Amino acid sequence: MALIRPFRGLRYDLSRSGAAERLLAPPYDVIDADGRAELAARSPDNCVHVILPEGDGDAKYSRGAALFEAMRARGSIAQDDEPALYVYHQTFTAEGQTYTRKGFVCLIELTRFGEGPVLPHERTLSGPKEDRLKLMRACDAHLELVFGLFADPARRWEAAVADGLGAPVLDADFDGAHHRLFRVTDPAAVAAVAAILADRSIYIADGHHRYETMCSFRAELEAAGRGEDGRFGMIYLSNLDDPGLVVLPTHRLVHSVPTFDLEVALAGLAGIFERVDLPLPEDAIGLRDHLRAAGERGVSFGLASPGAGVMILLTLRAGVDPAAIGLGHLPEALQRLDVVLLHELILERSLGITREAQSSLTNLRYYKSTEKALAVARDPASDVQLVCFMNATPVSDVRAVCDSGEVMPQKSTFFYPKIPTGLVFHSLVGAGERSGC
Repeated sequence: MALIRPFRGLRYDLSRSGAAERLLAPPYDVIDADGRAELAARSPDNCVHVILPEGDGDAKYSRGAALFEAMRARGSIAQDDEPALYVYHQTFTAEGQTYTRKGFVCLIELTRFGEGPVLPHERTLSGPKEDRLKLMRACDAHLELVFGLFADPARRWEAAVADGLGAPVLDADFDGAHHRLFRVTDPAAVAAVAAILADRSIYIADGHHRYETMCSFRAELEAAGRGEDGRFGMIYLSNLDDPGLVVLPTHRLVHSVPTFDLEVALAGLAGIFERVDLPLPEDAIGLRDHLRAAGERGVSFGLASPGAGVMILLTLRAGVDPAAIGLGHLPEALQRLDVVLLHELILERSLGITREAQSSLTNLRYYKSTEKALAVARDPASDVQLVCFMNATPVSDVRAVCDSGEVMPQKSTFFYPKIPTGLVFHSLVGAGERSGC
């Protein structure tokens, strides 16, 4: 069962620290050097100073912890007096349509993947987990949010908290979306939400590395005699049936493959995929339309060699037996997913990019922006050898993979928009002793 709790969050005191737009930051793993500099210049209290601290080697983690404590000391962030669920609404535009995704931040009992109700859907990389663990140790806090999903077709959780929302404690425009945060402290409302979640699986949408890091830190705290402090981790939960849940694709860019030859790679796949060569679409809308139409017929993706001006659209032939093409070892939930067939048949089998090379990013880059991926495909001077354009993975397929106990390749989904850092933090110092935490 999924066990959740309210908690006394650490939040920005906007009367001291200024407007929230100056304080929030995107997730650390999407911030480049220029982006960090711009965020850091907005305010000495911007959370980027803590989540991406400056410094050499491991010294940067102690610097991040010192800055976090300095923010608390000067009152820029303060701990709420009573436990709460932090209801969070994001309003945004995607592909010409406006959505509001609703969810809430709470604590969840931490269980390793495969040992409890929290389920992954993607492979993870070792490097990011070690980095986040060192920062978590130094700060003794959960700074960043994991994004989880649960099933609630009747949207009962929204009804449970509706009367307790009150005025938002944060109301801001940031990074192309409008953000509102509410504190729900009514014990009856909190208990109702907990009861709804009790028999649900939790599917990780984003933040696999952060979740695994929290589990690792929990084990360290248990060994140190602080088991209750680390038993629960901070998470944002939203509804699989929320009309504001939007998934966008993540495109693959292949580079540095020795003796790369696309036509040779595709020659052995003619009996598996139908091939259509199209002029490279002029814009992202046109590209998505081609991919979406092909996807209605079956597994599909587009391939483009930079500068060639052509997109090769591949669609799985009707009636192809997964076992006959060497995919019988995969569970049914994975056998007809675009991203899985791309990795298994194109990247691994035809181009020789091993799973180890994928994990270490030896030959792959990932672009969430279709426009940026198209720009690479147009550039004859690019060092990229192949751009792989993807359809978004449907949420129903993500859920099926999680329930099967299997995982997809990393970066298989992009739940849009990302959740910013800085909405709320969770201090682990004495967390097990505080009421409601």
